[in-house]
Amino acid sequence: MPDFDDSRLADPQALLSNDGRLRWIASAGARIRVGAGAAQDALRELSIDWTPRAILVIGAEARFVRAVLEPVCPVPMVAWSAATLPGWVGPLDLVVVLGCGDEQALLPAVAEATRRGSRVLLSSPEDSALVGATSQRATTWLPSDGEDPVSAAVVMLAGLHRLQLGPAVDLAAAADAVDAVAGACGPGVDLAGNPAKELAYELADAQPLVWGGSVLAARASRRFAEALREASGRAALAADATALVPVIDAVEPVDVFADPFADPVPQARPVLVLMSDGAPDPHGVEVMLRRRAEAREVRVSLVQHDTGSAGGDRGEAGSVQRYLCLLSAGLFAAAYLATGLGVTLDEH
Repeated sequence: MPDFDDSRLADPQALLSNDGRLRWIASAGARIRVGAGAAQDALRELSIDWTPRAILVIGAEARFVRAVLEPVCPVPMVAWSAATLPGWVGPLDLVVVLGCGDEQALLPAVAEATRRGSRVLLSSPEDSALVGATSQRATTWLPSDGEDPVSAAVVMLAGLHRLQLGPAVDLAAAADAVDAVAGACGPGVDLAGNPAKELAYELADAQPLVWGGSVLAARASRRFAEALREASGRAALAADATALVPVIDAVEPVDVFADPFADPVPQARPVLVLMSDGAPDPHGVEVMLRRRAEAREVRVSLVQHDTGSAGGDRGEAGSVQRYLCLLSAGLFAAAYLATGLGVTLDEH
């Protein structure tokens, strides 16, 4: 792996190597707006004419949907990844299908849900084979472009709120919030004022340890760690505090007398990345992690949900909005890490 060159983060030619990925991240807000516009008629027609016995969510970002619904959903719900449905699913249940990505893998489950008489709430392109596999009478279809699982899941969450099965999701505010992150973290903003470029610089030769306190922040931390591994080819660990503490405690303090020329090249030191969505931390886990890191001279970096907000903490922002902001900031940082290392990423 080549050395990190921070001058590449200000070099238009170097940034062009990952222009596709950076544009994809920056256009997340636009994709939410397009998805909301395409599905607005279907969302408006959703009516509360029944309450399902249980909800089964399948497809890309099913676990994201589960994480949002779990605290407030009035019925049991499960995110399911197997090709066949669990035996208990029947006509009293709702099957939520997120049809972005490999639709062929979802076809058996969708066909089985239809055969069992389950209601289906489907997000997919109009020409998807999933549409043909469902019963028109028992299916509500939310159009999507099939390209971005996250934006499709956000629109689906808005539909589930219309059915009083999940929290309110302000699609316009979510898109605006992600746009604000893109404005703060875009390639045209130099390193000194760009939190994503600054984080990439801090992680240039480090072993990232990523923590998120809430369920959604923890999910954002896992997505961030995945992006860091792709960008650098190095290990990046996203875990809860019980898994991170032993790693932090095992770090040797910096030897101020070490000779960088005579001594062997040291291993990459950990950097603790805290992804904060503003959720309460009644047990003081974040403070504990900071103290542990400081005791072992481990750098602490912070990714906040209000990145790009002119007014500081968004306060009233919903959990979905905060998650999207954390995710977007992390993905920008990973793309800049790849750019500084001379790694070219796929578009998305």
